[in-house]
Amino acid sequence: MAAGERRLTGGAVGRRALLIANPKSRSGGDPDTVAALLREAGLDPLCPAADGQGAAALIRAHAPEVDRVVLAGGDGTMNAAAPALLDTGLPFAVIPLGTGNDLARTLGIPEDPAAAARVAAEGRLRAIDVGMANDVPFFNVASVGFGVDLTRALTGDAKRKWGKLGYAVAGLRVLARMRPFSAAIRCGDQVVRSRTVHVAVGNGRHYGGGMTVSERSEIDDGKLNVFSLEVGGVWGLLRLLPALRRGDHGRWQEVLAAEGREVEIRTRRRRAVNTDGEITTRTPVLFRVLPGAVRVFVPQPEEEEEAPVEVSAALPPG
Repeated sequence: MAAGERRLTGGAVGRRALLIANPKSRSGGDPDTVAALLREAGLDPLCPAADGQGAAALIRAHAPEVDRVVLAGGDGTMNAAAPALLDTGLPFAVIPLGTGNDLARTLGIPEDPAAAARVAAEGRLRAIDVGMANDVPFFNVASVGFGVDLTRALTGDAKRKWGKLGYAVAGLRVLARMRPFSAAIRCGDQVVRSRTVHVAVGNGRHYGGGMTVSERSEIDDGKLNVFSLEVGGVWGLLRLLPALRRGDHGRWQEVLAAEGREVEIRTRRRRAVNTDGEITTRTPVLFRVLPGAVRVFVPQPEEEEEAPVEVSAALPPG
């Protein structure tokens, strides 16, 4: 190998990794601990001091120095990094240290940090879609209504104290004051009016600590999946919970479901929009999908065997 040349690893050039760790994540995002795991896996981590900078600013500042980004945290950390990943084109890896870890679940990233670090070093690259809510990128899901109220109720303290159970604790608080609202939903060329408690637009497969956007949804299918819960009250929503977890809620009469590359939601009064657990924009909101916009390291197939070489193909001609 010539001097200065860097070896191809997992489909990406070089082994220099920018580590972005969220120290406030529930499972602990201590940069020194995560950096040690990355070194054991064979990567050379760069761990800059944040100095008040967010994930996107750090990625942009250090992009020329690294070959990949390692995000250690929850879905909020992934969401914060998304704009810079789009801008720089750097591939990224996930060390799931949050509460829901829905992007990691969608991608099949192991929960064990050491195993996830090995995927960051030796995984294969997968191109995945990114959703846009107005100008805000998201990986998993965006929502209006119940999802926004749940985000407001699910405080950082509740996540650290209750973990995934915190979703249920916060959900019970929100259910008590849940009220339907009217929304005009455009998917492609079709417009419907919905009396709803929750409208969600999914790009990935999982959200909300393990709920499923749709039984057919994938994060690289080039489509958005939208559904509106037209339930009359608390008991109607509770009846739907098992279906929402499985992803077959689209079969229910109380659920309006559609899919497409562009979705628009308008409400009578402006409502907050939640993207991957963060309140980031407001209605009216235009959703679109950016197919294959970023690359992420995912586990290698369990059985990756080289195809047998045909003897005839290996022989020289003649």
